[in-house]
Amino acid sequence: MRLIQVRHLLPLASVAWLAMITFPASADDATDPHAHHHMDMNRAIQRSESQYVIPTVNLVRDDGKAVSLAAELDDGRPVALNFIYTSCTTICPLSSQVFAQFQKNLGSAAGQIHLVSISIDPEQDTPSRLKAYAAQFHAERGWDHYTGTYADSVAVQRAFNAYRGDKMSHTPLTLMREAPGKPWVRMDGFATAGDLMAERSQWPVVTASKLVRQ
Repeated sequence: MRLIQVRHLLPLASVAWLAMITFPASADDATDPHAHHHMDMNRAIQRSESQYVIPTVNLVRDDGKAVSLAAELDDGRPVALNFIYTSCTTICPLSSQVFAQFQKNLGSAAGQIHLVSISIDPEQDTPSRLKAYAAQFHAERGWDHYTGTYADSVAVQRAFNAYRGDKMSHTPLTLMREAPGKPWVRMDGFATAGDLMAERSQWPVVTASKLVRQ
C-alpha cells in the first residue's frame, strides 16, 4: 500500500539544463523502434515520500550473480534507485548521466550509498550488456545494474508504482531512501545530481562503508 506523506514541486531551473543535452544514437536505434521517447523536459519535479513493500524476487546483477532484491536494498546503505534499459536513447541516458555525476560528487563517500539501476527490458538486457552499459557511464563500485525475468522486472516496477505498460511508456523517476525502514523519497521527473545531493545532505553522516558484494 502506497502512502504519500509529502508532496511539493522543485524549481524548473533544476531540470532546465537537461533540455540542452543530446546523446549520440546507439547501434540499437536502427533495430529497436522503441528506443525513442517523447519527453516533456519542462515539467517540474514532483517530490513525495512513500512507503513501498519490496517484492520477494531474485534479480541478476551485472556481475552475473543472482541476488535477492530485498537483500540488495536492505544491506544497511542508503539507496538511490532508477529504472533503465540499454537501448533507450533519451530518458535512460539522462538518468544514468545524473547517477554518474551524483556518484562523482559524493567523492570519498560514494561507497556509502548504493546506486541501483534496474532494467525494464530484461529480455534484451543481459548481465554482460548491462555491464557494458554501466562502463559507458563510468560506473564505479557501489553502482550496480540488475536484470532478471520479465515477470520479476514488472513486479519490481509495480511495487514502486513505476510500471507504465511497456518500456516505451516509462517516465523519468528517481527513488532515494536514507536507510531500511525509512520512507522512500520519490522524484517524478528529471532530477539532477544537485537534487540528489540536496536529498543526501539531509541524511545523517554514515561512518561505515559496505563495499563488498555478497
